[in-house]
Amino acid sequence: MVQIFPLSTKSFTESNARPASDHHNEDRDLLDAYSATVTAVVENVSPSVVKIDVTHHSLRRRGNGQRRREGSSDMPPVTGSGSGVIFTPDGFVLTNSHVIHDAATINVILADGRGLKAELIGEDPFTDLAVVRVSGQDLPVAKLGDSQAIRIGQLVVALGNPFGFQATVTAGVVSALGRSLRVGGGRLIDNVIQTDAALNPGNSGGPLVNSRSEVVGINTAIIPWAQGICFSIPVNTAKNIAAQLMKEGKVTRAFLGIAGQVLDISRAAVRSHSLRGSRGVMIAQVERGESADQAGLLVGDVIVEMNGHRIESIDDLHRLLTSELIGQEAGVTVLRLEKKLFVTIIPKELKIH
Repeated sequence: MVQIFPLSTKSFTESNARPASDHHNEDRDLLDAYSATVTAVVENVSPSVVKIDVTHHSLRRRGNGQRRREGSSDMPPVTGSGSGVIFTPDGFVLTNSHVIHDAATINVILADGRGLKAELIGEDPFTDLAVVRVSGQDLPVAKLGDSQAIRIGQLVVALGNPFGFQATVTAGVVSALGRSLRVGGGRLIDNVIQTDAALNPGNSGGPLVNSRSEVVGINTAIIPWAQGICFSIPVNTAKNIAAQLMKEGKVTRAFLGIAGQVLDISRAAVRSHSLRGSRGVMIAQVERGESADQAGLLVGDVIVEMNGHRIESIDDLHRLLTSELIGQEAGVTVLRLEKKLFVTIIPKELKIH
C-alpha cells in the first residue's frame, strides 16, 4: 500500500500555491528586464554601427602561374562586406583587418542610410584590427568600455551586418575569457573573448557591447562547424592598436630574422643546463644579414630564454618582440650541441609587405 503524506494547509497555501497570475507576472517582468536591456543597448549603439563595403581588383593568372591585378573594365571587381563602429566624433571607425585588407575602395554605410567614402588609416593583420576614416556631419559615436571588467556569464550584444543584412542584433553571454586566437601572420591574440552571441560572415568588425552600452570587443571570428563559439578582440587591445594606427598608420614590431619550430629538450639536457622548461624554439632558418645572422645564431640552435623570459614556443617569442625591443640589445640563451650559450642580439623592425 502506498501511503500519501498530505501537505499542511499552511505550507501549501502560504508557500507553494501562489496564483498563476503571479507566475505570469514574474515571467513577464523577467522577460521585460532582459528585453529592456537589449533594446536600450541597440538604441544607444546601433546608430554608430556601420556597414563596410569593399571592392578588390580581380586577379588573373599569367601564363607563368603568377597572379596579377586587373583594373580594366573587362574584369569585374571582387566585392566584400563587413561591419565597423564609429568611435570618435571626427569619423574614425574600428573594424577588422581582414575586412578591408588589400581593398581598392572602401565605402561606409551609416545606420541612417548615408553612404560615405572611407580612407584607410592603417591595419594590423597580427591583431586583425584596422581603422578607417569617414567625413560627415553629426556622426554618432559609440563609447569604448573596459574589457578587463567583463565577467563570464554576463550579457553581451553583438551588432553588425551578417550576410549584408544591415543592423542585425544578436544577444548572448560571455562564454569564456582568456582564449587565444591565431590570426593573420600566424600570431596569437591573447585574452580573446568567447561568446555565444551568434556571429556570421559580415559581422566581422562589428562591436560586442555590454549592458551599459559600452563596446567591450570587436567581433572577429567564428568556428564554422560549431554552434555558439564566437570570438571578439578585447576592446582594450583595440584601443591600443587604434591609437598606434591613428598616430603612425601602422603597428611596429621587432624582428629577429629567423624561422623556427618547437623542439622537446631531453631531460638530461634540462638537468645538465638547469633549464626552466622542457621545450625551446629550434632555429630552422636564418635570414642572411638580419639580426640573428649578425648575432651569430645558427640553424640548429635552440632558443630557451630571451631577456630572462622562458621561451617554449614561437608565440612566446612573438609576445616579446614588441616595438620597445627594436634597436635595443636583447640577451638570448641558446643550446648549441652540448653547450649552453648566451648571445646578444639587436632586433630590427618587422617590415610588413
